[in-house]
Amino acid sequence: MKARIVRIALASLAGLAIAAGIAWWQVKNAETVATSGTASVGGPFQLTDHTGKAVTDADFRGRHMLVYFGYTFCPDVCPTELSTMTVGLDRIGPLADKVQPVFISVDPQRDTVAHLAEYVKLFHPRLTGLTGTPEQVRAAAKAYRVYYAKAPGSGDSPDYLMDHSSFLYLMGPQGNFVTVYPAGTTPDRLAEDLKKRLAG
Repeated sequence: MKARIVRIALASLAGLAIAAGIAWWQVKNAETVATSGTASVGGPFQLTDHTGKAVTDADFRGRHMLVYFGYTFCPDVCPTELSTMTVGLDRIGPLADKVQPVFISVDPQRDTVAHLAEYVKLFHPRLTGLTGTPEQVRAAAKAYRVYYAKAPGSGDSPDYLMDHSSFLYLMGPQGNFVTVYPAGTTPDRLAEDLKKRLAG
């Protein structure tokens, strides 16, 4: 029994190390993009919004997008980051009209259009929820360099958790990558940075 517990602990540590490595790579890659001007984060996607309408990235042109990948059954991280997005946008006043907040589900199996419609009401009034087929979600996540997977040990339980990277991506009016805000960014820090970028 003791050996089994040790194996489980080691496997958990290995999983955490892998996730940390992926997160570090994402932030490092995002910083490189921001300084080099190479748009290697973001790109075309085809998904369905929380009203049931088929949308693409082109439907969001003309305004900045503040994009978060997560899932509605997420117990803590996703609600926290979406609350940060909401409060941050509220604190910049009319400038928020230049930004379209977007939530893209990495759990299309459970995040149906109807379920997303109820979930987005809990946050910013203009938050758009997006879902799609597993293939469509996979393509969108790949474009944004987002890692996600069903948590180890979930099996066939309907109450499974999803492991996923947690970043807010700010995209420009033409779909170009602008910057990334890592998990834990405060609403004040988000608002301060958005003001500087949007006021010009």
